[in-house]
Amino acid sequence: MIVYNTTFHIDKDILQESLNYLKKEYIPQAIVSGFLQNPCLRRIMHASDDGGESYSVQFHVKNVETLNDWIKQEGALLQKRLVQQFGNKMTGFTTLLEEINLGHE
Repeated sequence: MIVYNTTFHIDKDILQESLNYLKKEYIPQAIVSGFLQNPCLRRIMHASDDGGESYSVQFHVKNVETLNDWIKQEGALLQKRLVQQFGNKMTGFTTLLEEINLGHE
């Protein structure tokens, strides 16, 4: 299982609007196909010099191939809409995480 994590830095003046967008538009649209599952939205707890805040959006995905299919079919359009909505006031970067089984072998 892969965790698809995007960390967004959001300018203070659009914070509430962008959080509403993530909750009501971006995340529901991202999971509609079933490729991405178990969405999470988390605030990153650190002080920012510019007054903005950072948030992490995470999804579980079966494997990298499935994620690449999602990006081609849906993710690129969602990213385009996000940029159209918020421009450079909401920027992000993506990280792929691999879940490690904690069971003893």
